Amino acid sequence: MSSCLEAFSKWFKLKIYQLEVTMSVYIFTPIEKFIFYSVLFLLVSLTFIATFLYLPHHVQFIARRAWFYMHGDTQDSILDVVSNAVTVTKSALLGSEKTVEALGRAADATVGIVREL
Repeated sequence: MSSCLEAFSKWFKLKIYQLEVTMSVYIFTPIEKFIFYSVLFLLVSLTFIATFLYLPHHVQFIARRAWFYMHGDTQDSILDVVSNAVTVTKSALLGSEKTVEALGRAADATVGIVREL
């Protein structure tokens, strides 16, 4: 266990050294180093948080878009369901002519709206 911890510590120190040499952090004063590492920590933290918050939603959106492109629009099945619901509603509410006519117009308008979608 201690050898793994020592190996990780050595690797981490090497990465810090590479960062300091590559970005010339080793020539900064202690306050400049603190500011540099604070900004670096802030950017890395915000990137990490944004990845965990927004990446799953984005992947889900892309997957749904790919599903839509591969399998097409399911609007026809939605239109069938709405038409069946209109038919059942018309047959269930046969009590009054005016109500049936009003519901028929509303149902036809609903079917038209669904077709436009």
